[in-house]
Amino acid sequence: MNPQTETSSDEFSGRLGLIFATIGAAIGTGNIWRFPRMVGANGGGSFLIPWLIFLFVWSIPLIIAEFALGKRSRTGTVGTFRIFAGRRFAWMGLWTAWISTAIGFYYAVVTGWCVNYFLTAIRGGLGQEVDTIEVWNNFLQSPEQVVFFQAVAVAITMAAIWRGAKAIEKANVTLMVSLFFLLFVALFLSFVMDVRDGSLDGFVYMFSIQPEYLMQPETWINGLSQSAWSCSAGMGMAITYSVYMRKDEDTTLNAATMCLANNSISIIAGLTVMMAVFAVVADPLSAVSGGSSAITFLVLPEVFAQAPGGPIIQLLMVSTFFLALSFAALTSMISTVELCVRNFVDHGFDRSQAVGFTGLTIFLFGLPSAMVWILIDESTGVAFPQFLEVQDHIWGYGLMFSGLFIAYSIWSYGWSRYKAWQDKNGVEGFDLREYIDHGVSSFRDDFINTGDNDWWIGRWWDVIMYLGFPLMFSVLMLSYFGDLLANVHDPWNPTNPHGISIILLFWGVTATLFVSLNKYVLVNRLVPVDRANPAPWPLYILSGDYEIEPRPLFRNVPEGADAPIHMLPGGDDPFVVQVGEQLPDSFVDQHGESRPHSRSTIEAELA
Repeated sequence: MNPQTETSSDEFSGRLGLIFATIGAAIGTGNIWRFPRMVGANGGGSFLIPWLIFLFVWSIPLIIAEFALGKRSRTGTVGTFRIFAGRRFAWMGLWTAWISTAIGFYYAVVTGWCVNYFLTAIRGGLGQEVDTIEVWNNFLQSPEQVVFFQAVAVAITMAAIWRGAKAIEKANVTLMVSLFFLLFVALFLSFVMDVRDGSLDGFVYMFSIQPEYLMQPETWINGLSQSAWSCSAGMGMAITYSVYMRKDEDTTLNAATMCLANNSISIIAGLTVMMAVFAVVADPLSAVSGGSSAITFLVLPEVFAQAPGGPIIQLLMVSTFFLALSFAALTSMISTVELCVRNFVDHGFDRSQAVGFTGLTIFLFGLPSAMVWILIDESTGVAFPQFLEVQDHIWGYGLMFSGLFIAYSIWSYGWSRYKAWQDKNGVEGFDLREYIDHGVSSFRDDFINTGDNDWWIGRWWDVIMYLGFPLMFSVLMLSYFGDLLANVHDPWNPTNPHGISIILLFWGVTATLFVSLNKYVLVNRLVPVDRANPAPWPLYILSGDYEIEPRPLFRNVPEGADAPIHMLPGGDDPFVVQVGEQLPDSFVDQHGESRPHSRSTIEAELA
């Protein structure tokens, strides 16, 4: 499917498809293995308080913004920033897409782990007499096995998104309904385990508030980070899936439903793990407070192997858990790959080619995480993937900048509307009250409270996006780097895989590269001067025998939808068109001369 030849938009069949797709994107392995670890390490119910607070002051407001941005731009992340922030800031969309894709490189490996453990479980390979450390070490130190299951994860993901929105919708509905069922089965079995030991101590700990934890800044910072990552807020996922919204879809209700469903799944998964661990482990807090992979692949198989009811129930328990974990990982992989694919399709690439290229790239760039630096912890004898952990260390917090860029787009739009109001009314100078009334509230009034939403969003949203969000971003980043300075030996050594320098180096190089690509790749492209007999790429670039022409951007606007963009910083670009519309025949180059556009010339010849 090529946007140049398509005559109608690609969209979900209804709200249910959108909701399941976005919930599937938000729900991942972090809900099932990171959340219980955070609960165990931060005082049980005490952790839930900041976690829920930040759901409403970080995740939901940011997801509302993403839905509103994507619903109006009707493009992926690169196009959205090109339209909303202006042509010079398209690189911000590339950063957002890259962070998601870079995480996907190693997330495909993790998804393969989950699939392998499910198959191992149903074969009886995680029974009561099994040494879970030996199983884990043997698997992780077998590159051919890890790569095979990584390839399986990528192949399933590609199959799910190959045919566009309807296929994504069906895959997510199937996987999410199955996930809900499996988690409730696992929750029931864990509840039985906790009841059988006569105390329900896992359940009680999960919801018991210990005031001393609420006095610790670390509890609040962990609650904020868990909320930010768990809902995928700022990741660009909601921007991508809102491209497939129907024209009258409610952004606020969808955002709230997605985030609340995500947190509900976290609660269910947390209860499942906490009750099971507390029922059979002598020191449950040490067990659940360890590393995520430790609790998931080492502790939980041993715990579930002691479920009451004999071998059949034990097999059901461990198989159900790892199948649910596999489904959660796959739905996140689907959104990760689709985010990248959408950006290619927006810029005129055939969808099947974009899916194939993205899938192959994720697989190849994920190979180092699957095979390189598989080390043994001398103190525990447990294998761990050093390269994968370094990648997570580098790119995990890069996600925070994507959220900051989204906020910047909102600030930029507000300032532009304020200046437009001043020009219209002949007002000079700056007045804070006027800026709040005619600038700060502009995005909310124009793109959120549009009449399609059941819930009216008030000024509280403006306060969060203009003041609260930059404050929370700063706290997160300062706490992260402060923790590295305090707890990591020689943090400024660039060869230290857990240090600060390696993060700043990768971030700096990536940002510099993307900014430099903005003019020549993202909003424009280089074409040979001699179009009749062009030299092969990249020879005409190396020789300087090229000219710059605008790169077309195709918007996926449903029939009858009212999605004008002329008031936006990048909305006056004639080469930003709807799917099925004709591109301009010519453009004015940097010298002020009118030139024919190569894409339009090709279309005319085909016609």
